[in-house]
Amino acid sequence: MFLGTHTPRLDDKGRLILPAKFRDQLADGLVITRGQERCLYVFPTAEFERMHDQLRQAPLSRKETRDYLRVFLSGASDELPDRQGRITIPPVLRTYAGLDRDVAVIGAGSRAEIWDLPTWESYLAAAEQPFADQAEEVLPGIV
Repeated sequence: MFLGTHTPRLDDKGRLILPAKFRDQLADGLVITRGQERCLYVFPTAEFERMHDQLRQAPLSRKETRDYLRVFLSGASDELPDRQGRITIPPVLRTYAGLDRDVAVIGAGSRAEIWDLPTWESYLAAAEQPFADQAEEVLPGIV
């Protein structure tokens, strides 16, 4: 499970050092693709393959399905971390997420997400009150 928030930096070649806590889960390979809210999703290869199997069951006769698959898969890039735990984020994905130098790598359960740091901070500030307000609706009887 991916947890926590980490703030590494991109180097001049668009490489990112993965958080140490995430490296074991991603050591055998990963897939980076477009996520919602202009972040990037990072999946271990096996998790991405599981998701792809689920997506393949969606009806291609629906335009929404075709649109989603096109956006999600056309930006996907399979990567293998180097010995230092670095991955290269392709330019098209850096542009999509507005990544410059300072980034946030957050744990989101079965995936990690990569955000431009100021964008993440703005998103989090805007989402904190709705998070508090929705707790009982989203997790009834748990909180």
